[in-house]
Amino acid sequence: MRGHKDQITAIRFLCKPLLGDVISEDIPSQGYLLSSSKDTLLKLWDLSTQHCMETVVAHRSEIWDFDVSKDEMLIVTGGDDAEMKLWTIDHNVLAQGLESESTLNDEDTEIKKAIKFYGNIKRECKERVITLKFHPIANILGVQGPEKYVEIFRIYSYEEIKKKLIRRKKRQKEKKQKVENSNMDIDSDLVEINASDMITSYRMVRTSAKIRSFDFSTKEDISKSGTIEILVSLTNNILELYTMGLPVKKKEKFLETADPSKLYSVDLPGHRNDIRTLALSSDDELLCSASKSTLKIWNMKTTSCIRTIDCGYALCSSFLPGDRNVIIGTKVGNLELFDLASSSQIESIKAHDGPIWSLQVRPDKLGLVTGSADSNVKFWDFDMSQDGDTTNEHRMGSRHLTLVHTRTLKMNDDILCVRYSPNQKLIAVALLDATVKVFYNDTLKFFLSLYGHKLPVLSMDISSDNKLLVTGSADKNIKIWGLDFGDCRKSIFAHQDSITSVQFVQGTHYIFTAGKDKLVKYWDGDKFENITKLDGHHGEVWALAISKRGDLLVSGSHDRSIRVWEQTDEELFLEEEREKELEELYESTLTTSLEKTTLEDNVESTSAGKQTMETLKAGERIMEALDIADDNAAAWETYVQLKERGQNPGPPPKPNPILVALGNLTGDQYVLRTIEKIRSSELEESLLVLPFTKVISLFQYLDMWAKKEWNVVLTCRITFHLLKVHHDQIVANRLIKPRLESLKTNIRAALKRHKDLLGYNLAALKYIKRDWENNNTAEFFDDIPKNEEMSSESLTKRKFINLTV
Repeated sequence: MRGHKDQITAIRFLCKPLLGDVISEDIPSQGYLLSSSKDTLLKLWDLSTQHCMETVVAHRSEIWDFDVSKDEMLIVTGGDDAEMKLWTIDHNVLAQGLESESTLNDEDTEIKKAIKFYGNIKRECKERVITLKFHPIANILGVQGPEKYVEIFRIYSYEEIKKKLIRRKKRQKEKKQKVENSNMDIDSDLVEINASDMITSYRMVRTSAKIRSFDFSTKEDISKSGTIEILVSLTNNILELYTMGLPVKKKEKFLETADPSKLYSVDLPGHRNDIRTLALSSDDELLCSASKSTLKIWNMKTTSCIRTIDCGYALCSSFLPGDRNVIIGTKVGNLELFDLASSSQIESIKAHDGPIWSLQVRPDKLGLVTGSADSNVKFWDFDMSQDGDTTNEHRMGSRHLTLVHTRTLKMNDDILCVRYSPNQKLIAVALLDATVKVFYNDTLKFFLSLYGHKLPVLSMDISSDNKLLVTGSADKNIKIWGLDFGDCRKSIFAHQDSITSVQFVQGTHYIFTAGKDKLVKYWDGDKFENITKLDGHHGEVWALAISKRGDLLVSGSHDRSIRVWEQTDEELFLEEEREKELEELYESTLTTSLEKTTLEDNVESTSAGKQTMETLKAGERIMEALDIADDNAAAWETYVQLKERGQNPGPPPKPNPILVALGNLTGDQYVLRTIEKIRSSELEESLLVLPFTKVISLFQYLDMWAKKEWNVVLTCRITFHLLKVHHDQIVANRLIKPRLESLKTNIRAALKRHKDLLGYNLAALKYIKRDWENNNTAEFFDDIPKNEEMSSESLTKRKFINLTV
């Protein structure tokens, strides 16, 4: 259904119209649909006729959300401003439908509206509405904005509003008496009920962070407990459950309850911020993940979080030898050491004056190297501290791991990544000037300078055979270098955005890359081919960790999720992967071009189909079948013409081998069988693939099917669809007119025969029903079975309800 001119923001279904608080079953409507859009319009659709019954200009700006009350009598819409709008639904108008002009009086020339504006409702938040939601049981409305709270509104019942009006009348009367000192009678029925009388602000559910979404609990025992529960999803990956008391009625007065309180919070299992770094232990049983303020240790077998430790803004991390300690480099330049057994920080070392972007444990496991934005590469050795200056979690004089600074390599620019070669002979340093410098580890003597990237290298790795270096840059390219002479073996455009992490699989030249385009890709570093891509994250992928055997890959993302990818025994074929990519590209471009014809641009209701590769292939199969049938028919037509002229036509034409293989089918039988194999849901979209020349050919076979009464339902469906889609071209083509007239005659005759057959069968069923009733009716009324008695009572009761409605 079409009608909105901008993005649709919300839709809600309405049941059949209510007459006397009972759903009417006599009205032929299939229900209604409400939709809102950024074009400021609120539309009411009739699902039976699939057209827009009513359009309301609800706001001056975009409508971001709306909801319908549980009794389907009220609509609340929210836009960009601090006011919501209240609307009422007139079910009598929905039941009657649109009145014709002939039924309208001269004085009453306006068509009655089903949606009527009632008033404005003020909110506490001045920014736009994100979510509006009525409670499914209680008279409560929840409104969410971009702030850290959900505003709860209370919906008053008719009795409460009536009492409020009586009190208002008394106040007006007293005020009038004071001013004029005269009696004044004000009828409460004349006092209008405002939107503020029906819906008022009740409570504020305040949360610890900005809210992404919320929902009400569907518990039905709120009358006993007197509370409702609200589940809130926050932007920092936390779920919180709040409980709020409902007004308590005592002595005909409602007593206010306490403010909402937090009942439960689900926050430990996940990170609150982007996951910036990942590291696996030496046995691949533990995973370390760190974000802005939290360090978490995970069990890889159970995928459960076993440690949560507060830390600084982590940028890099690693397990230390023995897997009992973890070290991270922070944004402020500190190296923080953590003990996993006690879940505590054992030491914080001020290592650099700028962010520590990279660290790596030496291959000999006796130290590590760090690289920072202060242009220094620092080398550290592991040592055991014996002094008494320890944290409270450790006894005085206890031994714990520490770092000793040994030497420093000063560079001319910020350092973004440092990597040892596995044989510990070389160390590579990536700089902010988009170059990579390679030094000898023992003397720190300059060896190679690798340049070619247009933007800085954010990550790099060296293969386990010390022969290849792979770099990933912000210019979206990865480059594979030889460490013998520093030659660039290959430059590959790998991602659609900056590359954040690259790693070799140990013992191979296979490479995993991650980027800000939300993808993880798998490459062959020898053949320079993309093996496959792993699509699953909803944000930038910041970190990768690969197991020692290469059978597990862990990725951390901006969406605060950690995904574990497991290698399977299924073989991958590069040709198939390339075919899939080409099909996806082909499908993304071709299906949109064939989505709909220009004739339906202004149509209010169209089919809900969508072009896919399956519909395209089905359309191609129809065209192939038409070609085979046309060639077969043309060959026989030429043979017959030559024979009628008295010429020697030669032997009869041989049918197509496909027709022979299927049992000597004729051309029209083969086309029908091909179309019958197409799914019913894909048929109409498949017919859109046919060019007009094939449509004319298909009309010929439709005429044959109608004449022979083959699958009349399918024949009619195809005919009506083609006439609707190609109407203009058919009208302009005079040559097709005789074929359409013949098709019209044959379809009408076939449909008449089917109608007669259905009528005959219906009459036979009615006869069988009467015969059964005559032969199985009890002679006396007392002999009526109880089940029939109950059935007749239930039928009578149901009929009575319909009559009263």
